[in-house]
Amino acid sequence: MNTDLRKYAHLSILAAIATIVLKTVAWKVTGSTGLLSDALESLVNLAAALMALWAISVAIQPADDDHAFGHGKAEYFSSGVEGALIFVAALAIILTAIPRLIAPVELEKVGLGLGLSLGASLINLAVATVLFRAGKKHSSITLEADAHHLMSDVWTSVGVLVGIGITALTGWAILDPIVAILVAIHILFTGADLIKRSAAGLMDTAIPHAEIEEIESIITSHNVIFHALRTRQAGARRFVSVHILVPGEWSVAQGHDILESIEQQVMQRFPRTYIVTHLEPIGDQAAENDLDLDRI
Repeated sequence: MNTDLRKYAHLSILAAIATIVLKTVAWKVTGSTGLLSDALESLVNLAAALMALWAISVAIQPADDDHAFGHGKAEYFSSGVEGALIFVAALAIILTAIPRLIAPVELEKVGLGLGLSLGASLINLAVATVLFRAGKKHSSITLEADAHHLMSDVWTSVGVLVGIGITALTGWAILDPIVAILVAIHILFTGADLIKRSAAGLMDTAIPHAEIEEIESIITSHNVIFHALRTRQAGARRFVSVHILVPGEWSVAQGHDILESIEQQVMQRFPRTYIVTHLEPIGDQAAENDLDLDRI
């Protein structure tokens, strides 16, 4: 990861401010509960974007004495908070819509409100697309979480626009809060997924199985035996440790050369990977007892 990623967080902040203004005006001119719920979610988007900027700023800091493995896990805190904020937004939408279910209200200036909301949605869609690409390219769960958050806002807006459009055509004012509640339920799933991914990262979940298989292939291509391969991921950085078994009669230099070659190939294939290899002689009893995390 590099400092350039902060520009995407700045872009998200600007988009959130723009959509808050547009959606608030849309709500004011129409009186729509759906548009109010949409504006409330944009406030959450702004808080999430600010959180993303903080996380990226922390994650790019180099390792230090107190954080020898870097600060990459800060990204998981950010995405977890974003997931929680999506929950808050959904609950706020539902609570706002319930009174309108009980006492539906006729909407005003629907055309203007829909136009403003559509403009805000297009901004969010464009920025979400940019963040998705950057998140995938740089393995940043923070940018991916922010993109998911913006896309949940887009889907919220689509649902609200459809609901308001139908309400305007049919005169059924009760559809406005119903659509708002249905959209809120939908985005709850996005929030749950972000929280799940963040918890997995904080629990030192292994890197994807396909990547582990590639690392195993690199090791076996050197005609050596290995065991105790362990992996985890912290933001954009991978961590790998593995024991390499070689004939006991090899010199230290021979074993070291093999380990260096393996490490270089793994790091070339997977940039930002920290790999530690441990050399052991084939047939040694201590090596056989060294398979588990808690050494026997």
